[in-house]
Amino acid sequence: MNNKLLLLLGSLILVLASCKSESQAEAAEKPAGAREYYQLRVYHFANPDQERMLDQYFEDAFIPAFHRADLGPVGVFKAHDRSDSSLYVLLRFPSLKDCSQLNANLEKDSAFLEKAKDWIHVPHDQPPYARMESYILHAFKGTPTMQEPELESARSDRVYELRSYESATEKLHELKVEMFDQGESRLFLDLGFQPVFFGKVLSGPQMPNLMYMTTHADSSAQKRNWDAFRNHPEWDRMKNMERYQNTVSHIDIFLLYPTEYSDY
Repeated sequence: MNNKLLLLLGSLILVLASCKSESQAEAAEKPAGAREYYQLRVYHFANPDQERMLDQYFEDAFIPAFHRADLGPVGVFKAHDRSDSSLYVLLRFPSLKDCSQLNANLEKDSAFLEKAKDWIHVPHDQPPYARMESYILHAFKGTPTMQEPELESARSDRVYELRSYESATEKLHELKVEMFDQGESRLFLDLGFQPVFFGKVLSGPQMPNLMYMTTHADSSAQKRNWDAFRNHPEWDRMKNMERYQNTVSHIDIFLLYPTEYSDY
């Protein structure tokens, strides 16, 4: 075999090895069934002008840019209780890297910068919201990906029930997550709650805690679903297990509905 042919074969082997290495790296970064990450943002607004600015920003600028980054869907919700002057925004990411790079990607998106210029350059004494909270979550092992519900009722009638469960200690928190993975999440699915996500809060103002969201066609459907859950023999069995006693120390419940421009 001459030297030119040997060099050619050597180069081919190096290329194939490089491609294999890159493929393995990609597979390691995003394995099949990998658990997603979520960011929940809660924007508190003080008046109708701020509410209007928030709606305009997410509908016209942020959500289209998020989609252009090949990310989504974006859930945007408001509370049925109008005394809760907040906008809830739920974002899905394949990895923490995608989450951390979001702002940098938006800064490179010329269409976003044009649509969001009033938001970006708003005067300091006319802010678009009073305060914003942010939660970073990691999907449970048993429910690693977000699911989009299929509801036919009017958006204003739908009930997207966001729940936050705090625990007294990290050990009790882990046991509550285990309880979901060992059957509680499955029961929600089986009973038609159409859950959107289940996630451990990695960073947030109340720790340790978890959050999850279920959906219902309307308030009557929500009541029927929870009655079925509470009366189900599997839930009766699980809630009485010694292992899972005292795993939740505080519960917050937010009854929301999707805005007209929300992806789901």
